[in-house]
Amino acid sequence: QVQLVESGGGLVRAGGSLRLSCAASGRFLSINTMGWYRQAPGAQRELVATMSTGGSTNYAGAVKDRFTISRDNAKNTVYLQMNSLKPEDAGVYYCYYRFTFVYGARDYWGQGTQVTVSS
Repeated sequence: QVQLVESGGGLVRAGGSLRLSCAASGRFLSINTMGWYRQAPGAQRELVATMSTGGSTNYAGAVKDRFTISRDNAKNTVYLQMNSLKPEDAGVYYCYYRFTFVYGARDYWGQGTQVTVSS
């Protein structure tokens, strides 16, 4: 059984910062990929940032140079530092992990955390 617990969302003014975190717990062999996605009202879920096991990162163009994904391997936790937030960054943010188990790989999603940016 694997569990992902997100924290760090909230209300911030445009130009402000927030830091999201997502801690994984449970039994798995390894973590392949971790990342963050977001979903605005009426829109599809979209990629924000991902990080591979080797540390390679990938960012959506809209957040590049403003958001930073990082991880703490010892804590099985992924972070998303969000700076210079814009109203269009608002939405529910979901963390994402791809774990490896004895039987293969499987994707897991966090419960989502709301980010609201006021103009």
